Amino acid sequence: MKHCATFLGLLAFLTGLGSCNLSSPRGHRPLMAGIQPSPAAAEAAAQVSPAVETDFDSLLPRVQKAGTPSQVLRREGYVVSYNKDNRIANWVMWHLTADRTSGPFKRDGAKFLTDPEADGPQVTTYDYMRSGYDRGHLCPSGDNKWSRRAQEESFLLTNICPQNHQLNAGDWNEMELQCRRWARRYGDIYVVAGPVLLNKRHKTVGRAKVVVPEAFYKVVLCLRGKPKAIGFIYRNEPGNRPKGDYVNSVDEVERITRIDFFPGLPDKVEHMVESRQDLSEW
Repeated sequence: MKHCATFLGLLAFLTGLGSCNLSSPRGHRPLMAGIQPSPAAAEAAAQVSPAVETDFDSLLPRVQKAGTPSQVLRREGYVVSYNKDNRIANWVMWHLTADRTSGPFKRDGAKFLTDPEADGPQVTTYDYMRSGYDRGHLCPSGDNKWSRRAQEESFLLTNICPQNHQLNAGDWNEMELQCRRWARRYGDIYVVAGPVLLNKRHKTVGRAKVVVPEAFYKVVLCLRGKPKAIGFIYRNEPGNRPKGDYVNSVDEVERITRIDFFPGLPDKVEHMVESRQDLSEW
């Protein structure tokens, strides 16, 4: 019981640091600074058993904000929580294995498609025309080359958000490539991506009034060896910065988005991996 009380006290202390805004050592100020774990937290993390078994469904995120529309749609290569009010996803999650980082089914000739299963007004590719934004993938086409059906479904508009072109083609794309490198290095990872809506009122595009996010998040979990997780937040604007400038703890991404990531993890493992933001561990 004494150890339990100490651990809970540490968690309360870390949670209290969540409002801190720490500057990057490179001088760039991240969108939201993550929680910096104390030496005691790092020591506790080292004692966590690396053997963690869980199933994919138990890791699916949970939207915490009451009343948020969340239509869960299962695809060949990912699962999406679709928000009919915003016409974009709350989150998209997929399990990226080493053998799914390549394949014969390229995006050549693929077309963006209205999702016939989506609730609410139907979003079409024309909603993005002359909007000034790319049709930005959440679960990328490059993670779905292993299956023709998976590749086609990655172009459903429930997996797409209005995204700044330079971000889409630049730093966001680089993070997609990095995730594939991690999947090959570790054997598999779990990835969640989605929009960040910071303002009370949002810009929209098209007749369907598709909401333009102010930013995007991505969180990554690896359960091979010693479990670890890391988060990233990207403003929906041009940028050409090191990946470290976008790093946040998963705890901080949860605070900003009000989404609970990887809820099926054992509590001890979840508290340990979601408080860290050390890119060097990867």
